Amino acid sequence: MSGGALGIEIVLVFFLPLFLLHRYGHFRKQHPLVLFGTLLSWYLCFLIVFILPLDVSTVCCPYPPIVSHTPKVCHKPWSYIPDGILPVFWRVVYWTSQCLTWLLLPFMQSYARSGGFSILGKIKTALIENAIYYGTYLVIFCSLLIYVAVHPQWQQGLQTISIAAANTWGLFLLVLLLGYGLVEIPCLYWNSSRHGYLLAKTYFKVAKLATEKSDAEENMDDAMEEVANVNESVGYSHPLRNNIDTILRKCPMEIQEKMVRLNTEDSEDESTQRTYPSKRSLVKLHKQVIYAGQRHSQTQVQWAILLEEAFHLEDVCKNETSASHQFVHSFPSSQPPGWLGKYLYTPTIEWYWECVLRQWCYRLLALLLSLLSVAVVWSECTFFSTHPVLSLFAIFIQLAERDYNYLYIEMACFVTILFLCVCVYSTVFRIRVFNYYYLVPHHQTDAYSLLFSGMLFCRLTPPLCLNFLGLIHMDSSISHQQRIETAYTTIMGSMRLLSFIADGFYIYYPMLIVLLCIATYCSLGTRCLNLLGFPQYISQSDDLTSELVEEGRELIRRERRNRQRSEDGESRKRVSTVLSYFESSLNTGEDPISMFTPPHYQTMNHLPAHWVHCLCKMLRHEVSLRYRSRISFPNPGCKN
Repeated sequence: MSGGALGIEIVLVFFLPLFLLHRYGHFRKQHPLVLFGTLLSWYLCFLIVFILPLDVSTVCCPYPPIVSHTPKVCHKPWSYIPDGILPVFWRVVYWTSQCLTWLLLPFMQSYARSGGFSILGKIKTALIENAIYYGTYLVIFCSLLIYVAVHPQWQQGLQTISIAAANTWGLFLLVLLLGYGLVEIPCLYWNSSRHGYLLAKTYFKVAKLATEKSDAEENMDDAMEEVANVNESVGYSHPLRNNIDTILRKCPMEIQEKMVRLNTEDSEDESTQRTYPSKRSLVKLHKQVIYAGQRHSQTQVQWAILLEEAFHLEDVCKNETSASHQFVHSFPSSQPPGWLGKYLYTPTIEWYWECVLRQWCYRLLALLLSLLSVAVVWSECTFFSTHPVLSLFAIFIQLAERDYNYLYIEMACFVTILFLCVCVYSTVFRIRVFNYYYLVPHHQTDAYSLLFSGMLFCRLTPPLCLNFLGLIHMDSSISHQQRIETAYTTIMGSMRLLSFIADGFYIYYPMLIVLLCIATYCSLGTRCLNLLGFPQYISQSDDLTSELVEEGRELIRRERRNRQRSEDGESRKRVSTVLSYFESSLNTGEDPISMFTPPHYQTMNHLPAHWVHCLCKMLRHEVSLRYRSRISFPNPGCKN
């Protein structure tokens, strides 16, 4: 199967970034170039992560086998990749990702944020904003050329110097994110098993999001007020009217209709003296409207999702003491249950999962992740030691290498690098830099944040893979061992040309992970942000945290009352519909029992159980009065 495994992984890996882009981006609203740039950058990074274990296993168990004194024989593996394929593959993937992260994506970021009304206008704005950015690159490149010209011994290592500079920057950021993720992810799953903690933190998020939602609504109102003033001052015959219409298309539909109606009423009076805006002010207003609309949409969607989460957690706390062992929701689901929820995920199974099994599964997963985190921290501090070998991952790989256990090598490499990627990438998805960078699920992430995440992925993945190769002693420039190098390492170049980086920074800087893990476990960063005026959830013993938790609890109570009133109003409407049909059936002589059959059976099913019970009693009493008989009405799908 020559190269078959490589082809299969190339195809299958594509669906992972596509799923993430569907979750965070919006295929219909966002620009195709933004979607393509983000998808390509994520796809290339995931390719590196998933293909690297094949490269490592090819080196550990070469075919044809090298002459050895061991009795073991290395048979041709099923996922064998012929010579010459991986070097070309790594060269294309690596340099494409670097061109994206250092040249194209920054330009696309400025283009996406521009308030220009034409393609040329957006390109001009993007070039001006990135002039300093690209100018810095040009100065560094020219300085590097001059240095190489003065020192001829460096001419063969120009590519290596460029790669080392990019990887050094990436490693600097990688250690910070990895040190945070190694502690935060196990703690996240452990805390997810504590319903009381989750509910209190959800109240805290509700209080914070309520403030953000209020600010977003105010910004939206201010932007719409300014749009109304500009729309009123510019008539249909003015040259800037097309730009005004472009801005109006970014406003909510009800605002658009109101603006058009007002502008139509004022279009007859052309003699009125008006003050016309400038083209630059319209560009600024366009950018302001786009930003305000995005923030308003994000906060509205987040608010609805957070309310559902809070209601669910409150239901879990109430159902924990249920003697019937059946999960009861406060509010019915807006969507009808599917086949899985109707026959497999029954209320009894849901109760056992939500109230019993889930917390134990999360605790077990947290313990496993904690063990992996400890192994990573230990290996990061000891991977430079080759005699004796102290890195746990290097020991595992070398044991499998002696037995030519091809599958075990691939699985061990895959699990290790996957855990490292989860720690780093999850931090990229979780961090928030004010409102400039924030990945919001449910199709609410703006173009700037999507492109910025693609830049971070492309800059973090190569040093992450080099760090992984160092952990398993596959990078000879760090381990100083004479062995066959992976194709990925040959493309990166030998770091021995830069001994102060290979023997210094790459070895000792990752030890900083220990301090970062301790700081994360003690919540030092969270406490610092709290002191600077950015509220963070610490514990309910903290005064500010407890105040926000109480505020969030009160907001949830208010929203629950509003939701209950709405549900009761809908139920009254359904009862009125059923009673009206019952009255008409009695007047026309029809069988009243037919109301419990389609299409009226669906109406009855949407009523709460106690409503249906009372309704049946009312109908039984009414029929007994009219027909002097007792008629038993079935209870449609509910238990009283």
